[in-house]
Amino acid sequence: MSWIRERELSFIERLTANILKAGPMPKHVAFIMDGNRRFAQKAHVQRQEGHSQGFEKLAETLRLCLNLGIHEVTVYAFSIENFKRSKEEVDGLMELARQKFSRLLTEQENLEKHGVCIRVLGDLTLLPIDLQQLIAKAVVATKAHNKCFLNVCFAYTSRHEIANAVKEMAWGVEQGLIKPSDVSEVLLSECLYSSNSPNPDLLIRTSGEVRLSDFLLWQTSYSCLVFQSVLWPEYSFWNLCEAVLQYQLSYRSLQKAGNLHREGQALQQMEADRSCVAELLQHRGNGKPMDAQSQQKELLNYTASREERVHCFLNALQHKRDTVFSDLSSQAVMA
Repeated sequence: MSWIRERELSFIERLTANILKAGPMPKHVAFIMDGNRRFAQKAHVQRQEGHSQGFEKLAETLRLCLNLGIHEVTVYAFSIENFKRSKEEVDGLMELARQKFSRLLTEQENLEKHGVCIRVLGDLTLLPIDLQQLIAKAVVATKAHNKCFLNVCFAYTSRHEIANAVKEMAWGVEQGLIKPSDVSEVLLSECLYSSNSPNPDLLIRTSGEVRLSDFLLWQTSYSCLVFQSVLWPEYSFWNLCEAVLQYQLSYRSLQKAGNLHREGQALQQMEADRSCVAELLQHRGNGKPMDAQSQQKELLNYTASREERVHCFLNALQHKRDTVFSDLSSQAVMA
């Protein structure tokens, strides 16, 4: 099964899509693809077949998203908590992942045609080494594509991601790239696995469960959350349209809340910079009070130096992450 299923919309679907696109459209949609096991039970097939049907639905839904002008999708493919399931089911899911990422590597022409960039977010060290290498090859092979983006959260939980971001900032301090005073809410966001993507505008969970299950907790604070009762393998164009309509109805309030939050972050950073400058001036202690113009100049200089430190740190962090994927991909080629 292809990663992107070729599917043309019917006349009524095209008409509906055009009506929806007259309003504000989400640019980035996240899915908790829930209900594969219940679908298998309902259809009287093996659990593994339910998961396979779930992947096929992902391929179809990616095509539907592109038809609606949605160019970034993030999916919750495998939670770290899923390792607690039976060995048989976990082994089956790992084998399914091997098959699908191997298939992806044979579809590079189609992915290049659509400009699909595949990113895998999560702790790859928890996976078998051969699967790590396959994933790395897929990520490296599509890295230059930039028309649409599929972020696959695999061996992922949000708490694990946030804890890892804190460790990355600690690493930056240890390396002398940033100062402890540079650590902030904004910097933590830049250290998440998802730092190359904007936050999702819309998060959809299927199967009727009304919880996030440790998925994108940080990133979805100001996203529209939609919970739908349909099982994931039965998801349709009309289910997606319903979710987009809910997003449109919530658009203004979400935008207002997000803008207020960003303004608050900017003010918080400015106050933190002022505090650091005041401390520096106190340590200099020449006994003479500094006029307002000189204080403003010191503040601007400090802000510029902090931004330069943070920029260099984030470049070093991205290089470190890219090196992990490059090394794994090279190992796969040699194997």
